[in-house]
Amino acid sequence: MDTAPYVDLGRRGAERVADGVWLLRGRPRHKLNVYVMGDVLIDSATRHATKRILRQIEGLPLRGHVLTHGHMDHMGAAHEVCEALDLPLICGEADVPAVESGASLGLENRPLPVRIEHRLIAGPGHRVSDTLKEGDHMAGFSVLEVPGHAPGHLAFWREKDRVLILGDVVFGLRVPSARAGLQLPPNAFTPDPHQNLASARRLAALEPAVVCFGHGPPLYDGDRFCKFVAEATVGDLR
Repeated sequence: MDTAPYVDLGRRGAERVADGVWLLRGRPRHKLNVYVMGDVLIDSATRHATKRILRQIEGLPLRGHVLTHGHMDHMGAAHEVCEALDLPLICGEADVPAVESGASLGLENRPLPVRIEHRLIAGPGHRVSDTLKEGDHMAGFSVLEVPGHAPGHLAFWREKDRVLILGDVVFGLRVPSARAGLQLPPNAFTPDPHQNLASARRLAALEPAVVCFGHGPPLYDGDRFCKFVAEATVGDLR
């Protein structure tokens, strides 16, 4: 899967981020982001997003559904979308157990608010058809392994125009206010915050021009992103 057909989704309410990259419409806007990257769907928010995702991608020549990582707010609609469109589900190898369990692995040991949130937004698990690793290519993007927030976390990088899709390595909005702004993901949801910060620094070293987050609006100021990462520390929720 290394092709990237250009499809205009603007008439469906999607936001054009870069050539062949679209951010689907969501409610609230930019809170739980779902992208079309060439001929693949990237992430699928919560189970409540199923209908709006299917409406916006209806008729597209998609070849797969790829997850940046196996957290419940990034794969909640994955099962229904893959079943409806007969798409293979793809993720990082270390996240396969989480994805196929519907993000329920170890849930009994998580704090009560996490268990309640899982009950409210998580979707069922789905069989993973294939995995991606460092150096693979997908829809014209290079695959990068960036663990920390999740063991099998993936990012996607296109050198020619310096577009980066990084999932939750860095948030593009602040928790809990949900206002636009850069921060590291909360430690409570990040098994290895130090590794995640190392992954963020690796991505900043690429000097991206466009940064696409799992949460928050796209950022078109690469210098701002790089400065934030250079100054960030574990647990910093600025």
